[in-house]
Amino acid sequence: MSVTGFEIEIQVELELEQELEQELEGSIVDWLVGGVETAVSATLAQQAVTPPVALSLLLTDDAALQNLNYRFRQENKPTDVLSFPAGDPGPGPVEPVRYLGDIAISIPYAQRQARQQGHSLLAELQLLAIHGTLHLLGYDHTDAAEKKEMWAAQTAVLTQLGQQHVTPTEE
Repeated sequence: MSVTGFEIEIQVELELEQELEQELEGSIVDWLVGGVETAVSATLAQQAVTPPVALSLLLTDDAALQNLNYRFRQENKPTDVLSFPAGDPGPGPVEPVRYLGDIAISIPYAQRQARQQGHSLLAELQLLAIHGTLHLLGYDHTDAAEKKEMWAAQTAVLTQLGQQHVTPTEE
C-alpha cells in the first residue's frame, strides 16, 4: 500500500484467543491496519524521510514474536515489537525504492499493554508502529541520551495523531 510515496506492506497473521478474536472481527481489523499505516507514514514524514521508501509490518501473535525474539535476540519470551533494519544497500545498481526493513508487532501483547496503560488498542498499536519505524531509521534507547531523543520523536508523532495521552513505556 502506498501513502504519500511511502510503500507500507502490512500483513495480519493471527491465531488469537477467542475473546480477542471476537474483538477484532471484520472491519475492525481493517481499521486497526489503517491506523497503524497512518502512524508509520506520520513517523516517516515527521522524520523528513524522502520517498520512495518501503517497509513491511507484520501484525501477529505472541507465539510468533517469541519465536522471532528467540531466533534473533536469544530471548525466549514474547515481546511487543521487534524491528529488523535492512542495512546498507549492497553494491550494484541503486534500487528505485529504498527498503527500510521489517517490523513485527504482537496484537495480544499490545492489547495487554493497552489495558494496563488505560488506552485503546489502536493507540498502543500506533505507539508500537512508531517505535518500530524509528528503530528502522536508526534510533535506539540503549542509554539515557538515546532514549530521551527516541521518546521525544515518539511523543511528537503521537501528538500529531491525537494520541498525546499515550506515553511510551519500557519493561
